[in-house]
Amino acid sequence: MHKAYVALGSNLCNPASQVNNAFSALAKMPNTNVLQYSSLYQSEPVGYDNQPDFINAVAEIETDLTPESLLTALLDIEQSFGRERTFPNAPRILDLDLLLYDNIVQKTDFLTLPHPRLHLRGFVLLPLAEIAPDLVISHQDIIPNHSNVVKLADAFRNQGIQKLSNYSA
Repeated sequence: MHKAYVALGSNLCNPASQVNNAFSALAKMPNTNVLQYSSLYQSEPVGYDNQPDFINAVAEIETDLTPESLLTALLDIEQSFGRERTFPNAPRILDLDLLLYDNIVQKTDFLTLPHPRLHLRGFVLLPLAEIAPDLVISHQDIIPNHSNVVKLADAFRNQGIQKLSNYSA
């Protein structure tokens, strides 16, 4: 089994419910076990400001799926929720990003690991640090000096990202 981390986000159609429903959808993926979920976090939009705030979370999973198959399954879940990609950073019912998969570093037209903007996203780093405080992210082109996720998250603690609640099934 391989360990992976998935970011979840929504800002349309009752975002907290969308994220909680996505937690359930992750648990139903083939050859995959959910190990833990973060709390829900509220954050302001990034890249396109004229939209509602987001609800974000991170899930830790173990899977027998390859990174590409896992990403395909995540995209299928997004589509089943009604995700439309109208323009970059548009409002969305559900966004699922594959952040990390074991210690794999790769860049293809379909998938880049670790996620190329992981270190720039407090709304991802804070929930990731909550569930995996000992995690070290190493990719010298993206994240220098093999940084601990808590250290990376510290830069975002006072930037308006609010922890809302613990996950409850």
